[in-house]
Amino acid sequence: MAEDTADRTGRLKVAAIGDLHVRAEGQTSYRELFGEIAREADVLVLAGDLTDLGTAREAEILAEDLRACAIPVVGVLGNHDHESGTPEEVCRILRQTGMRLLDGQSVEIEGVGFVGVKGFVGGFGRFTLGSFGETAIKDLVAESQREAMRLENAMRHVASRRALVVLHYAPIAATVQGEPPEIFPFLGSSRLAETIDRFEVTAVVHGHAHRGSFEGRTPGGVPVYNVAIQIPKPNGRRYALLEL
Repeated sequence: MAEDTADRTGRLKVAAIGDLHVRAEGQTSYRELFGEIAREADVLVLAGDLTDLGTAREAEILAEDLRACAIPVVGVLGNHDHESGTPEEVCRILRQTGMRLLDGQSVEIEGVGFVGVKGFVGGFGRFTLGSFGETAIKDLVAESQREAMRLENAMRHVASRRALVVLHYAPIAATVQGEPPEIFPFLGSSRLAETIDRFEVTAVVHGHAHRGSFEGRTPGGVPVYNVAIQIPKPNGRRYALLEL
């Protein structure tokens, strides 16, 4: 990895993309895309679902492609990266490339704090699932609350006035619009947005909702971007390009 760099204006150019779903038997290579990003941006952010089934082989394929990216890489895991029950192995392999995988932590690069958690389900606004009834429901809500708390704890360690929150699950309903309404509760949780709005956050990126919408805002006005590779971006590229 190259040393962390920003442009001369002090603004950091961040390329963000999610839901690559690398497969062991797939023919898709991201090497050229990562090479392009390295020329266009200062930092690459990966917003989860990096692999399709969370296997070591898929992580190794992605790691090989990431070696073409000569800029810092920051990211979080998604639900697909947990499918095989070995997310620690996926993390180990990807971290060997120099990637900073965040799971309730933060890292500062050239004056910008990157804060990451996977997030979880639970629904949005007045339709957020409450902790009532069966133990299974209470366990689900407790997990959603834990992810929001882990995000809060990570935010408390950010010293920079510029901060990018990296998630896999959505914090607002606006960026999952386009998906069937019936599955909205499984695409994210307003608890994440409630946490975000208690801190000074410049922007939020997430993935997961392949048929969602690119842009929205938290109730507190923080810009949120759905950067799943399947989502059309205003710049016509497969990744969003943000200046922080």
